[in-house]
Amino acid sequence: GDSPGALAQLLCADIDYLLMDYLAEVTMSLLARARMKDAAAGYAPDCVAYLEPVFPTIAQKGVRIVSNGGGVNPLGCKRALEAIVAKLGLDLRVAIVEGDDVMPLIEELRTRGVREAFSGRPLPPRLLTANAYLGALPIKAALDGGADIVITGRCADSALALGVLMHEFGWAADDYDRLAAGS
Repeated sequence: GDSPGALAQLLCADIDYLLMDYLAEVTMSLLARARMKDAAAGYAPDCVAYLEPVFPTIAQKGVRIVSNGGGVNPLGCKRALEAIVAKLGLDLRVAIVEGDDVMPLIEELRTRGVREAFSGRPLPPRLLTANAYLGALPIKAALDGGADIVITGRCADSALALGVLMHEFGWAADDYDRLAAGS
């Protein structure tokens, strides 16, 4: 629901990173339904649409982007962003964080007796998507590897910022006081 002009406004400031948070549980279901209709879909279309007009500014200023706009298809989002980057003739590296999709593990989880966390009920017989909340370490690793844009699927909301902080300030995975403050 953010304004399409918000990114251009933010990029007027002297910033190093821009974080974009798109996901909620209901959003994941909507994106899963979109992917069922079109295998190339399943990511937040606003993530791509809002970044396209500001890519030249991002490249010129060296602003790095971190977003969970990959939804249930981070690779599809990466491909869409890379197509725009190529069309504009820019040199921006797009990385993705994968591993949140646990649908391939659902039957094993059922046999192990995994139940819904709050009600204690068995997992529903039909699921649109099942995702684990990833943390900050893969975001940090992507930034450490030189990514200009990091796209994730489901991750903890705080992981977007914490991954940036860990990268920028060299925080270790066991630097608990700083990690707590960053979260």
